[in-house]
Amino acid sequence: MRIRSVLKHSTQAVLEGALIATLVVGLMAGTAFAGKGGGGKPGGGGGSLAPTMVIDANADGLPNWGDRIHFTISTSNAYPVVSLTCYRSGTLVYSDSRPYYWPNLWDDPGNFTLSSLAWTSGAADCRADLKGTSNRGTVTLGSTSFSAGA
Repeated sequence: MRIRSVLKHSTQAVLEGALIATLVVGLMAGTAFAGKGGGGKPGGGGGSLAPTMVIDANADGLPNWGDRIHFTISTSNAYPVVSLTCYRSGTLVYSDSRPYYWPNLWDDPGNFTLSSLAWTSGAADCRADLKGTSNRGTVTLGSTSFSAGA
């Protein structure tokens, strides 16, 4: 009788320990995956983008203040959007987003003019992010950085 009782309690203790260990591992894995960015699947799709010139005022083939650019994108995401931000000496001087799917509400072709009320001349450092939708909400699918000349 006593051996059976000891075995029963030992088995219950081992099972309880295994349950606790499983919960701890699950919580740690869930925390690690929760911090992961949205560039991967499911639903995000991933992608890439590269600036192309639309209007090149000084014909140097590079983006400069006042030029108009477009982004060539590659993604399987159904509703991609490009967000462009530019900084000059650490100060935000340009921020805009354009849909890269058609038809869109504004029939917007996705062109960006590199100027703003805060950016009236000179060079700036810019970053474009390709964003899309997934089952996690808005995710960044890709990004690129470039310098816009004066």
